[in-house]
Amino acid sequence: MTRRVAVIGGGSSGLACIKCCLDEGLEPVCFESSDDIGGLWRFKENPEPDRASIYHSVIINTSKEMMCFSDFPIPAHFPNYMHNTLIMDYFRMYADHFQLTKYIRFHTKVLQVKQRSDISRSGQWNVETENKDGKKEKHIFDAVMICIGHHCQPNLPLHDFPGIETFKGKYHHSRDYKTPEEWRDKKVVVIGIGNSGGDIAVELSRLYLSTRRGAWILNRVGNNGIPLDMTFNRVLNTLKNILPFSVLCKMTENQLNQRFNHSLYNLKPKHRYCLWRNLQHPTVNDDLPNRILSGTVQVKPNICRFQETSVVFEDGSTVEDVDLVVFATGYKFSFPFLDSLLVSVSDNKASLYKYVFPPELDPPTLAVIGLVQPLGAIMPISEMQARWATRVFKGCIKLPTVTAMLEDIKCKQESMVDYVNYMDEIAQLVGVQPNVSRLLLTDPKLGLNVLFGPCTSYQYRLRGPGKWAGAREAILTQWQRMAQPMQTRSCDEPKHKRSLKWFLILSAVHNLHETPCRFVLYVQLHHIGILLSSSAIYLCLEKSDSHLR
Repeated sequence: MTRRVAVIGGGSSGLACIKCCLDEGLEPVCFESSDDIGGLWRFKENPEPDRASIYHSVIINTSKEMMCFSDFPIPAHFPNYMHNTLIMDYFRMYADHFQLTKYIRFHTKVLQVKQRSDISRSGQWNVETENKDGKKEKHIFDAVMICIGHHCQPNLPLHDFPGIETFKGKYHHSRDYKTPEEWRDKKVVVIGIGNSGGDIAVELSRLYLSTRRGAWILNRVGNNGIPLDMTFNRVLNTLKNILPFSVLCKMTENQLNQRFNHSLYNLKPKHRYCLWRNLQHPTVNDDLPNRILSGTVQVKPNICRFQETSVVFEDGSTVEDVDLVVFATGYKFSFPFLDSLLVSVSDNKASLYKYVFPPELDPPTLAVIGLVQPLGAIMPISEMQARWATRVFKGCIKLPTVTAMLEDIKCKQESMVDYVNYMDEIAQLVGVQPNVSRLLLTDPKLGLNVLFGPCTSYQYRLRGPGKWAGAREAILTQWQRMAQPMQTRSCDEPKHKRSLKWFLILSAVHNLHETPCRFVLYVQLHHIGILLSSSAIYLCLEKSDSHLR
């Protein structure tokens, strides 16, 4: 009999799970409490209880080539950084193309997920649901995939702010912020300098941005106008794994301070910056420095206390006649339908093997998908987790011992999820990690693109289970899809014949200005068995240049 899998949540992770179940011959049934797909990315004027909610202007922080599912590229004419409405359009295209919607039961809330008494033998689960009419149903499933994300329960730490109960202005969490019109020309204080806090700050005027520890600010636009996340590749990923932490920090901090001096703008945090080992997410915001420079945003320290109409900061300064306080203070997550002993959550972290499997559950028929907060796009990561989980459900992949899984969990709690490393780690378990050395020998054009180009998710469809015939073409044309939406007028300047020839190389070394770094790059390339002289690279790219254009 076909194994039935319960998928809880119809957002991006839930859609990926349905697709992966179908790919592996499993029968998915997705329960979505609302009336539509999209999860976090579906804008609604009025936030719904226990559901993620975004403001109207939200634009994603990862570029389209880095965020798309691995066998369904985003249309070339879509902008590189998409508004939430376009992200929803893409999800609908994906769901329609693979006919996923028919497996979703809308207006259906999951009340309880419990192990059956014979789970050690059957691996099965009892799932109780309730529809919009209040009708409850009980189901039996062979496996469960939880895809509810971590943006449902706002963290509103009012107890940390003395006097808030006497404050006569309005205050709410960033989850309840939708549009700036109501607060135009009002005096606003935003607490928190994460992505939401930064976005709200640049939308409103006469605003004070309170931050306890500052932040490093990233720009969506990288060198030469390339989307920032497309400038990271496997060569740079290898370098950051071998360079000393202090060297990485110095390189990245110098690069960020070239755009604007974080100390001058009163934003420099106490912690060092290293994109791959930083325990605090950087903030992605293109406009914040301009707002600070023009005086419409003033950066302030942590709030000491509230008064009836004013806010007092730790440096003794006071802002009078405050109309609104927005708490951009993040979210908490939990699994209210699940026994807490199955998935323990402490300090907003879940104890899961590689962020997916409860380590002590045998057999492993429950998986949490998309809960990670990576330095990179979540959609390809959720898809890779789902590809792994479905093959574990089928018995094609075995998990290690409980002791080994607990040790892995302990190690991962001390670092942030890095996109390339984590994708490669799971891909290796699934058997779909690209073999770069072999590609360089058998298909040099593709191999160079995989090595020096952005680590897009198509790379994990080149071989193994779920191999996609269109993966090679998708990789070789990713730069064209990046450029197309910006080619909106004819340019009088003569086109350079080989204008894109060096993209692959420059993206690998554009930050490596100093001789020691060049030396490390050479040593590392030699170490992995690749002998690429400048003339050899030139000849290989020369042959592929017309295709790249």
